[in-house]
Amino acid sequence: MSSTGQTLIHLDGVTKVFFTDEVETHALAGIHLEIKSGEYIAIAGPSGCGKSTLLSILGLLDSPTEGKYILNGKSVADLPLSERARVRNREIGFIFQSFNLIGDLNVYENVELPLTYRGMKSAERKERVMAALEKVGMAHRAKHLPSQLSGGQQQRVAVARAVAGSPSILLADEPTGNLDSKNGEAVMELLRELHREGATICMVTHDPRYARHADRSIHLFDGRVVEEDGTGKRGEKELEESGFHMEH
Repeated sequence: MSSTGQTLIHLDGVTKVFFTDEVETHALAGIHLEIKSGEYIAIAGPSGCGKSTLLSILGLLDSPTEGKYILNGKSVADLPLSERARVRNREIGFIFQSFNLIGDLNVYENVELPLTYRGMKSAERKERVMAALEKVGMAHRAKHLPSQLSGGQQQRVAVARAVAGSPSILLADEPTGNLDSKNGEAVMELLRELHREGATICMVTHDPRYARHADRSIHLFDGRVVEEDGTGKRGEKELEESGFHMEH
């Protein structure tokens, strides 16, 4: 397990309210959270508790209604869209449940695309892309299209895309949700290896088997942090009693 360092992410009193037809939906209600460099965090809770909303705010895909968000010592809660996109590209790597690969691009091009947006030179892009694909065991599939890959292989490519830019943090939203148990475990082992190498990971998961591999589990309910477990090693019964249910 990697050692943790200085505070990378600090949320203070973060709320998120959605307004539709004069109805207010409070997705997050005063979230306070710190994530240190090198930590592996699992975010858990029942459907509708605010997990994905929290991850969207952490990933600068959405803004909080109120509260502070400090990333690497910089306030990012109210950045203009262009600066938000720049910070997101350089600081954050995303791993989605549905892979989100571009079907018309091959594996190499999918991993390369965020680096192209960054304005990185071709030689450096190639070095980073091939290193990332080697890391996830997909270099031999560099010229294949996503449609020619299994679900597990597509998620490995998505992980390569996330790490190629050397982000400050990896955000994983149910990364095993569309995979069978064998491929799901393979992806989780890949995340564990990245963590051992020093990566900071924040993962949303519904599965306590995977949450136990994290340094810390954060449990949400109705948009609030209701419990934090600092060991990441709780038993299934204890997790289920806190509203975090195992799916069979």
